Amino acid sequence: MSLPLNALRAFEAAARHLSFARAANELSVTPNAVSAQVKNLEERLGAPLFRRLPRGLALTDEGTALLPVLSHSFERIGAALERFQGGLHREVLTIAAVGTFAVGWLLPRLEAFRLEHPFVDLRLLTHNNRVDLAAEGLDGAIRFGDGAWHGTEAEPLFEAQLSPMCAPAIAQRLRVPADLARETLLRSYRADEWPRWFAIAGVPAPLLRGPVFDASIVMAAAAEQGAGVALLPAALFGESLRHERLVQPFALGVSLGRYWLTRLKSRAPSAAMGAFRAWLLREATRP
Repeated sequence: MSLPLNALRAFEAAARHLSFARAANELSVTPNAVSAQVKNLEERLGAPLFRRLPRGLALTDEGTALLPVLSHSFERIGAALERFQGGLHREVLTIAAVGTFAVGWLLPRLEAFRLEHPFVDLRLLTHNNRVDLAAEGLDGAIRFGDGAWHGTEAEPLFEAQLSPMCAPAIAQRLRVPADLARETLLRSYRADEWPRWFAIAGVPAPLLRGPVFDASIVMAAAAEQGAGVALLPAALFGESLRHERLVQPFALGVSLGRYWLTRLKSRAPSAAMGAFRAWLLREATRP
């Protein structure tokens, strides 16, 4: 069945507003024009879509069934048209990233990526290193670890050693690594981080009783506020170090993994994903 698009649009607007007048205002036409379009559609379908009431409109069963189908269709059309900018089709790319990486490394570079690849409509999500690429409909995810995630292709970006970082007032009390035993040590969900750092420092690890955080970016905020000492990747907290919101009392760092760009092996990369991958790998190797 061939139906006029204008009539479908008029019905959809009138059905949302339950008013020909408000639909006409949205569509920049007269109420009579909307009414005529709806009447034309009803005649073509052979079924009434509205019950005309003294004070407005009410949908019939047929109208109630048709409205969500049309609304969804027009929303999809609108979303597709929004991807065209200056005659260029924009491709949606959904990337998830560890919050620390997103804030400390990726965000300052996003404008450069946008200028270089204007066709990519980037959607950036954050996670705490636990992510399901398939279930969340992601094109890719940036994670921290050893690169071994089932069913994924992982490409290394860079290593980020973890070092103790804290507020300046706490740093003044720290002269040697053993002094950390008297401080509150903030922890991530990885229980091996502090013990491995103390092993490299050649100092017995104290009993760890500090609060546990599921995201380094939150743990860093706690450290800035003087809640304790956190093990953080200094390379991603340059802004906090430069402004002395955080201090790195000991340069010694422990390496527990790398940041990786991951994607599903079963899903072919799109043009947008290919562009993002090439740009990310290039930026990651720059000094």
